[in-house]
Amino acid sequence: MQAMHAGFLRSVSLDRAEIADPNAYPYSIPAIAALDEIEFHPKVTFLVGENGSGKSTLIEAIAAAARFNPEGGSKATRFETTRSESTLHEHLRLVRNFRRERDGFFLRAETFFNVASYVEEIGMSHAYGGSLHAKSHGESFLALVEHRFGEDSLFLLDEPEAALSPQRQLSLLVLIDELVQRARCQFVIATHSPILMAYPDAAILALDADGIRAVAYEDTEHFRVTRDFLNSRERFFRTLFAKGESSE
Repeated sequence: MQAMHAGFLRSVSLDRAEIADPNAYPYSIPAIAALDEIEFHPKVTFLVGENGSGKSTLIEAIAAAARFNPEGGSKATRFETTRSESTLHEHLRLVRNFRRERDGFFLRAETFFNVASYVEEIGMSHAYGGSLHAKSHGESFLALVEHRFGEDSLFLLDEPEAALSPQRQLSLLVLIDELVQRARCQFVIATHSPILMAYPDAAILALDADGIRAVAYEDTEHFRVTRDFLNSRERFFRTLFAKGESSE
């Protein structure tokens, strides 16, 4: 059995000392307001929660604090289309392990088009398996992971399932496992996907109105809702459509 590698990021904490207005966004988000310190799994950590829970805000801030481009890309990527990142990264403190990453990448689904355009502009498409714009959205995501992601690297992914079918999400899990097991990489992933967050032995951190806490896969709302819906979709439809009819 392989020994567990140490990872690169050990934890992140919020330093509130110089926050001008703790009641302003994003510090008003309950999970961010309650953030003290969270620890990362040395291989894979998932950030999960409802829309608006703060998971994308947090992973964006972690990426910026780790010196990645806020719109996505590597640490060498330097472009800006519309500045939208919060000031959260200015107040995060990253605790690193003795081992430092050789490379890394921040994949942000909603701005990946901008990254693909930047890659073409600087003439680096060959490093990504060819033009990313010449592929479908899902194919370009997988091409990025297959061709650009390398060993001893830190990868931050924000909702990578956005462009992937269930089958392609399984393909992504295979690539993640190869990078974790053979290439000694570390992933932090914000996701809604019950497929991705099922990755074995990962840490799952749920963000909600009560703060941030570690949860088991089977205790996530994503798993429970998906399981219950697939087991009894007729009952779900009766309840959902009955509510719609009663509001008329």
